[in-house]
Amino acid sequence: MKTSKTKMHFTDAYLISPTNPITVNLIGAGGTGSKVLTALMEMNHSFTALGHAGLSVRLWDDDIITNANLGRQRFAPSEVGLNKSVALINRANRFTGTNWKAETVKFERDSFGKLPENAKAPIYITCTDSVRSRFDIAEILKYSNQRYHRDDPKYWMDFGNSQYTGQVILSTIGEIPQPKSEKFETVERLPFVTEEFGELLQESETKDDTPSCSLAEALEKQDLFINSALAQMGCSLLWNLFREGMTANRGFFLNLKDFRSQPIPI
Repeated sequence: MKTSKTKMHFTDAYLISPTNPITVNLIGAGGTGSKVLTALMEMNHSFTALGHAGLSVRLWDDDIITNANLGRQRFAPSEVGLNKSVALINRANRFTGTNWKAETVKFERDSFGKLPENAKAPIYITCTDSVRSRFDIAEILKYSNQRYHRDDPKYWMDFGNSQYTGQVILSTIGEIPQPKSEKFETVERLPFVTEEFGELLQESETKDDTPSCSLAEALEKQDLFINSALAQMGCSLLWNLFREGMTANRGFFLNLKDFRSQPIPI
């Protein structure tokens, strides 16, 4: 009887043994992004301890910290009024001795409609509230992969959630060359979240996108722990992509209301 091979994606070879820290563009510094940054700090420390070159993170967010952000997002009362990306990156650099960067503007095209020079990175992680921003970022990344420099875009990991549910989707930016394998069916391209789940994203777009004026109001829109649960599980997928050099799953759906998680196979 003929059996089908397990589909597998092998990590881009340069990310496994880089000569320089891997640049990561983290887009969004709110409920999920602030917690993903903490996970990236832990990953960077672990990587360097294992002899890997580590990570170099650039955090993008043009938003200002308000009282409504306290409690659910990783900010202190003394930081109210500061830019989110600056507050988080300053704290990360003081804590770990890194030289990560903060951008106080939206992640968007340059005046020529292309990816800005300071926005090139092998890994993009989006933690934005807007469905529109995902489609905009997808358009930027779609035409950005030239494959001639170590910082050319290779992977996009998108985090999204509603009040009790969420998902993390890993995509490739272009095709990642795969080794020959007798055991697995290798997959060189993982589709964008906007390609595979575009209609669902648009249906999920909330009509009330006004900012929350208090923590109580914010918790009516997003449960206290949905962001941190997604951040931990999503960064675990990224960690395994580095450590194991391959993955049979490209993300997951999470329902925190009844504690169900469903992997998304390659």
